[in-house]
Order: sequence, then structure tokens, then C-alpha cells
Amino acid sequence: MQKLYFPEDKLPLSRLIPMGMQHVVAMFGATVLAPILMGFNPQTAIFFSGIGTLIFIAITRGKVPSYLGSSFAFIGPVLAVTGGLAQNIPFALFGIAGAAVLYALAAAATIRYGSAWIDRLMPPVVTGAVVALIGLNLSSSAVSNFLGSGFRLVSSEDYLKLLVACVTFAVAASVSVYLRGFIRLLPILTGVVIGYVLALALGLIDAAQLDAISAAAWFGLPPFITPAYSPQALLVIAPVFVVLVAENKGHIKAISGYMDRDLNPHLGRAYLGDAAATFVSALGGGTPQTTYAENMGVMAITRVFSIYNFITAACIALLLGLCPKFGVVIQSIPAPVLGGVSALLYGLITIMGVKIWLDSKVDFSSQKNLVVAGASLTFATGLGVAGVTIGGINIAGIALGTVLAIVLNLALSFGKEE
Repeated sequence: MQKLYFPEDKLPLSRLIPMGMQHVVAMFGATVLAPILMGFNPQTAIFFSGIGTLIFIAITRGKVPSYLGSSFAFIGPVLAVTGGLAQNIPFALFGIAGAAVLYALAAAATIRYGSAWIDRLMPPVVTGAVVALIGLNLSSSAVSNFLGSGFRLVSSEDYLKLLVACVTFAVAASVSVYLRGFIRLLPILTGVVIGYVLALALGLIDAAQLDAISAAAWFGLPPFITPAYSPQALLVIAPVFVVLVAENKGHIKAISGYMDRDLNPHLGRAYLGDAAATFVSALGGGTPQTTYAENMGVMAITRVFSIYNFITAACIALLLGLCPKFGVVIQSIPAPVLGGVSALLYGLITIMGVKIWLDSKVDFSSQKNLVVAGASLTFATGLGVAGVTIGGINIAGIALGTVLAIVLNLALSFGKEE
């Protein structure tokens, strides 16, 4: 059995640096994609992901291993406010800050009264579904990177990209399963490095990207933006905090299961850390923050839950936010390489949700549980990252699936004894 490192366990710096970089690589694709979709600056988002993670670690007193990145749940509401126009981003930031305040109130209630109210609102059948639907919702992104957006292999370049994706996946999986020693703790980073080198050798990284890396500055502050007052933005965006409450609850449950340590007593502080990170990010023009499932996948495969790992990752992210050249290098990672590691990570996230059901002995002979889990997974997976647009407002698949699981559980619990 591979050794398990708990949050308080310390590792030498020589190990922490590559392991921290591995977490940055794991979160980078999604953390950069979310701000691009919302019209935010990716460099600013990366910078505040590092700041937010350090805030989260401080508020949770180093008890909850997590990395914070850009939340996809806000994409639809933010675009509804901005209309895709950069000049409207300050109004969206005001709404994001409002969501953070409501989130903090939920955190205060949890710290004051305990997590029983959250447990009633989101029992294991809901939290397991929320975690599983995150992995399934993102699966289309992993597969499109793996096979190409058209899911067709036509040209010789298509087959070369598939080769790179397969090699990346095989290397990451093999390192995790077959190797021993320190290298076994770096499956994602190893897979990405090997995949990148292979893509470079096969000519899949074009000259323009290499020129961009060469031309990028070594140091540069990210552009900061401050919020602007907007009651309308507050009404549209603030309610999304409910999705973050459910996501974080599911993440805490999943990490607890893999560590075999109950983190539920720290749930209130985890909420507060997440809320504070989102509020600070909104003040500077960053994206809303959430604990990242991608990094949970890294923890599950490496069995390293050391909080020092995430402090290192946060510091690396801060440096990336201040160093455009490193950011351009990461952004140049080809889609097949990201697809190779994402297929592994998103699969692990999905299984985390299943593990929550198994550990909690969720009764799937119950029709209610079948409906709650099945319907939410189906809608979230079917919608994918594209989500659904209603009256000009886009609702992400993860957000809709999460809300559906909560609402169905409450609606189907009336007049029914458990």
C-alpha cells in the first residue's frame, strides 16, 4: 500500500516544488479556461488562485487540503451581466462579491450551529451526486481534447494528436500504478512533461507559440480591476453561492473518505475560507474561487494530502501570475496532452462521488435516491460545459445538476420517513 501523507505531514522542499508544480498543472487548464469564457484576464485569475489558496489554508488552520481555482458555476450569470463586454466586468465583480458575502453568512451559521443543517440539506446521496457530476460534466472536455472536438480521426495530424494523448495518459497511469519511490507521487506532471516533449518532437506545437514564449516578459503585474455598484448584478450572480456550498460539501466529504479522517468539523471554516478567497479575488478583478476537483484527483492518485504541498502550489501560482513567460509556457501545452491527463483526473473525480455513496451506504433500492442521483447526473452530463441558455442566461451543467439534486432531494422527502 502506497504511503499516505496527512495534512500535517512535512516533506522536504526538493519534493514539494515538483509536487506543487503538479497541482498547478492539474488546475491550470480549467482555471485559465473559466476566465477566458467570462472575459476576465487569465493572468489575474492565476494570481488570485494562489492568493485564495493561501487565504483558505490560513482560515482552515491547515486542516483541509485543497487548492482554489476559478469556478465554472458563475460563467452563465456573469455573462448575463456583462453581455461579453469588458466594460461591464466591474458590475459582475460586485455580484461575485455579493455571492461571497452570502457564502460567508452560510459559513458563519455552520461554524455557530454545526453542520447538521447542511447534512439535512445535502445528505450523502446529494453530495455523492454533486462530486460525480463534476467529473462527468467535465468529461466531454477531456474527450474532445483527447480525440479532437469533432471526435473524428481523418488526417495524419489527427492520428499524431491521438498518439500524444494516449502516451500522456499511459505515462501518467503507469507512473501511478507501477513505479515506486518519489516519482510515483508525480504522475500528472510526468505525463504532461513526456506528452509535451513528444508533441514538440512531432511538430504539434507551432512556431508562433514558441515565439510567444520567447517574447513574453519574465515579470509583469497582472491587470487589476475593482468592482462597481450594481444591484441588478447582485440579484443575478449572488444566488450562485448555493452551488459553492454544495460543491465544497461534496469535496470535503470526498477528501475525508480518501484520508479516512472526518473533516466535517472543519466545514464551516472551509466555507469561510472559500468565501474570503472569492471576495478578495473580486476586489482585484479575479474570478470567483472554489475548491478544485482536479486537485482532489491528484490527491487521490498520489495519496499526498500534506498542506505544505498546497502552500507550495499557491506560491508557484503567484509566481506564474507575476511571470507572463511561465504562463505562456503552460498555455502552450497542447490539447491532446491536457486530454490525456484530464481523462485520468476527471475519471477519478467521478469515482470519488461513487465512493461517497459506498462509504455512506446510500440505499439505491430507494426510488427517491435513484431519482435524485440519476436525474442530476443525466442533466449535468448531457449539458456538459456548454450548459443550457434560458432567456439569454446560460446555466452551467454543474450548477444545474447541483441545484437539481438539492431540490429533488427536498421535494421527494416531504411526507417520507427515512
